[in-house]
Formats: sequence, C-alpha cells, structure tokens
Amino acid sequence: MQKRSAKARSDEKAFIEKVLFINRTTKVTKGGKNLSFSALVVVGDGVNQAGFAVGKANEVASAIRKGINKAKKDTVKVKHKGSTIPHQVIGKFGSMRILFKSASRGTGVIACGPIRAVCECAGIKDILTKNIGNSTNPINVVKATFEAFKNFKG
Repeated sequence: MQKRSAKARSDEKAFIEKVLFINRTTKVTKGGKNLSFSALVVVGDGVNQAGFAVGKANEVASAIRKGINKAKKDTVKVKHKGSTIPHQVIGKFGSMRILFKSASRGTGVIACGPIRAVCECAGIKDILTKNIGNSTNPINVVKATFEAFKNFKG
C-alpha cells in the first residue's frame, strides 16, 4: 500500500464538496422492491476549478462518495476576470439555455440553487444568470453551466 505525501492530503482537503440532488429509484422484482439512489455532486477548489458527477449506489452515503470521487477526477478550469466572468455567454444542454452575465463587484451570485453551488465551488463571486430553457432539472442545469464554462474566452 502506498503512502501519500502531506501535500497530496492537503490538496484533497482543499476541495469544496456540495450535494445538489439525491434521487431515489425503486425497481420492483419478484423478490420485492429494490431501492437505489443517485446523487448529483459538485466539487471545486474555490479558486478556478470545478467538476460535477452523478454517483449511483444502493445506499445514499455510497452514492455521494462515488459522485465526489468521479467529480474530483473530471474538474474543469474556469476562467475569471477578478471576481466575475470575462464576458456574457449562453450555456446550452438539451432544451436548457442559461444566460450568464458578468456583474460588478459586490453584486453576489444571482442564480438558482444548482448554478449558485457551481459558482461557489468555482470561485465566482459576482454573476448574473437567467434560466431561459424549459427545464429545471438539476442535472441538466449543471451540465448547461459547465458547457458555458467551456465557452469562456480568456
């Protein structure tokens, strides 16, 4: 078994972890009902990296842990201009459309719950958003948010 250095352990603790949504599903079988859970998780370092993932398991704690581990592996660098974003951009995923506008210092994060959590994890402190799409599904909202982050020109 490998020993991790103190630097590796301190990097792992630097991540902010937020659970956005937990979904319970039931499969009815001959033997009865089988419960399973999925957890939408967002992680970030609070400076310029963020990631998300959906973890699935038969227990809530296992689903959250799986989601956090996946999200830490798939982080994206988010470009900043001070405490806000560099320019206006629209994030698209499916029928979901989200408009992101840069905001002046001190405005705060004006956004719905999933977008607010992603922005806090990515280190964005001032932003204006508008949900233009037909969906309020948290998974689609988060995916559209990360599509917008990929479209930033720095």
